[in-house]
Amino acid sequence: MSDTPKWESLNLRISAETRSLIDRAAAAKSLTRTEFILGAARAAAEDTLHESSLLHASPEAFTAFCAALDAPPSPNEHLVRLMSRVPAWAQRNAQ
Repeated sequence: MSDTPKWESLNLRISAETRSLIDRAAAAKSLTRTEFILGAARAAAEDTLHESSLLHASPEAFTAFCAALDAPPSPNEHLVRLMSRVPAWAQRNAQ
């Protein structure tokens, strides 16, 4: 099997003004238009996914969250039943 990545095409429609702006920015970084666009798009995608995985809370909410972690609930019937279930991801991996 080859380690060469499989490339796919992506077609975009942009205004002449935007294309000119991208070309000037790419040239300023000594990159091709494609390299510049791919780098910028990938960085924006990674930033977006990273930001969506963060939990934002006010200081009061964070204090309440920490207090809840420090004082877990006592076991009850529902909690015992829930914790004894095999998670869906484990069931899929066992098949």
